[in-house]
Amino acid sequence: MGSVNRVILLGNLGADPELKWTPSGRAVCNLRVATTEVFKDKGGQRQEKTEWHRITVWGDQGENAAKYLAKGRSVYVEGKLQTRSWEKDGQKHYATDVVADRVVFLGGGGGEGRGDGATAGGRGADSRRGGDRRNESHADADPPLDDSDIPF
Repeated sequence: MGSVNRVILLGNLGADPELKWTPSGRAVCNLRVATTEVFKDKGGQRQEKTEWHRITVWGDQGENAAKYLAKGRSVYVEGKLQTRSWEKDGQKHYATDVVADRVVFLGGGGGEGRGDGATAGGRGADSRRGGDRRNESHADADPPLDDSDIPF
């Protein structure tokens, strides 16, 4: 039997996107997305619980996310969970991020970006490097990463 590693989030950016480049010239954009659950506690009082998610968006899609998204914007993200580890001061640390393969810009929020439901890998966006259009479909997703691709 197979397995599934799929994440779907609908939330708001808690900070402006951070665009970086790998030494090989590949774009990587980091997003912080908040999702908030509203519920009533045992006493009937309205409560909110916010979860923060780290999102990594690669290639043209990452460049477009950095260009059009800003803190406060609503965003729909599809991707997979990926856990990374590193050692610092003799202690092993772990972080689990969502590696996005689809980002849809939604209306609202405080950014100047589009509110038309455009995708980060949207057709007609001309921010590509060297004609690379890998991120326009799931079938042409970026290859797996190795630690040398991560600039931080």
